[in-house]
Amino acid sequence: MSGPNSKEVVVKLYYSPGACSLAAHIVASEASLAIDLLKVDLATHRTETGADYFKINPRGYVPALDIDGEVHTEVVALVQYLAELAPQSELLPGAGTMERFHVNQWLAFVQSELHKSFSPWLFDAKTAETTKQTARDKLARRFAELDALLATRPYLTGETFTVADAYAFTIINWANVLQVDLEPHPHLKAFLARVAARPRVRKALKAEGLVAATA
Repeated sequence: MSGPNSKEVVVKLYYSPGACSLAAHIVASEASLAIDLLKVDLATHRTETGADYFKINPRGYVPALDIDGEVHTEVVALVQYLAELAPQSELLPGAGTMERFHVNQWLAFVQSELHKSFSPWLFDAKTAETTKQTARDKLARRFAELDALLATRPYLTGETFTVADAYAFTIINWANVLQVDLEPHPHLKAFLARVAARPRVRKALKAEGLVAATA
């Protein structure tokens, strides 16, 4: 892939199947970017080649993006960077536009209101049940808000799929593996199905082993 000076840029994505790194993987797939995928076991913090992941990313979490040997983190920043490499994909509106402002607001909402309600609280076996219930209650309120919005449009900002939808899809899907009920939110469930059916999203899901390769 080409960088700012038409130089070939080598991009590697460190990911764990179904983790928030899936958002970056989906954006890269939707943008038709050629990236190298390196799987990380978050239990052992070893890459699939046996490398110590802490030596690659001292924070220990995914995603991490290696761009020409320099490692970068934080999913909200990474999805924007990847989308900007392929402006023709329309995954991110132009800088300074109101449309970009809307996408940025949704990225912030998913990060603070959804991502940080799920993680670490609902993933950690040591979390008190009262704390888990508080997180579930907050998610239910946010899901109700999203359900009402998605009754009027296919994606968060309207008719166009953006990086915010990739991030939201990734995080909301955690409800399917944790004790968070989506049944009261049919429009949100329809959103998940709609995004999952996108060919390039499906390609990313298959690459991570999240759906059968023959599906």
